[in-house]
Amino acid sequence: MKIAFVQSKDSLPSIFSQKSLDLLGKMGELVFNDGAGTPEQVKKTIKGADIAITSWGNGLFTEDILNETPDLKLIAHAAGTVKVFVTDAVWERGIRVTGSPKPIGEGVGETALGFTISACKNFYNFSSIMHEGGWNGGSNKDVTDVYEIVIGVIGAGWAGRHYIKLLKNFDVEVLLYDPFVDEQKAEAMGVKKVDLETLLKESDVVSLHAPSIPETHHMLNAKTFALMKKEAVLINTARGSLIDENALIEHMKAGNLKYACLDVYDPEPPAKDSPLRDIPNLIMTPHTAGTCTNGRRKIGAHIVSELELFIAGKRMECEVTQDMLATMA
Repeated sequence: MKIAFVQSKDSLPSIFSQKSLDLLGKMGELVFNDGAGTPEQVKKTIKGADIAITSWGNGLFTEDILNETPDLKLIAHAAGTVKVFVTDAVWERGIRVTGSPKPIGEGVGETALGFTISACKNFYNFSSIMHEGGWNGGSNKDVTDVYEIVIGVIGAGWAGRHYIKLLKNFDVEVLLYDPFVDEQKAEAMGVKKVDLETLLKESDVVSLHAPSIPETHHMLNAKTFALMKKEAVLINTARGSLIDENALIEHMKAGNLKYACLDVYDPEPPAKDSPLRDIPNLIMTPHTAGTCTNGRRKIGAHIVSELELFIAGKRMECEVTQDMLATMA
């Protein structure tokens, strides 16, 4: 079996540890892309491959590229969305596809939990006060423990489910809005399925984990912001398009929300003079919620696991079908 790494060889160590490469080497012959990501180099790398491993920076698998590898059976994407490479030609040829939403989603869910705790405990404001020479140690009125509060989760994909799993360590009520999750699945997750309006009205913390699809574009807007509690915390580690940023700016300038914690924006990066940067209780991070630095090697380990399932003739944990694309990020 020939396993072709479409990503450049120089970028491999950030995702695949030597242990992961050794395990893959036992499954078949490893071929590496020693050049750039041009279509010509990609065709050279995957020529005659059974499995192609892609990652960030790889382009579409067009008919022209696929003609070089008539026996290709699987594309395993060691990165985010598979939409960056999948074409109709991939499905027409019966090539199976898997991605890495599980390890990336775990990183996102953990970041959302970090935002939840730090915003509720008011760490950001206390840090500013301390840096300015203050103390405020005797006043805890602005601190909320993650205890007996309501946390609303919008979207129960890999990231949302991991966030929900982490919340089981706390005595909180979790509400879920996700049109693709039925009552039975919600109950199995230990959450209460509600509509969006109810979630926004009742939640002390609202964490977004929905995909960027037409149905979710600006789902948080002037009308829906008005439903939220004045002292609620908003977290977005999903996609910037879920929030109408102009509406968020106006809502927060009016004194609403304890914090908004954003890791994603629309567009990215936000303009240097974006009004978002002028709101002190709007916490900003540069799209780092998913796995990064050492955490990216979780992706490599995940790809190893997916290939083991594939070779054993089993369904892969993160396998993607053509029908799933419409509701995926």
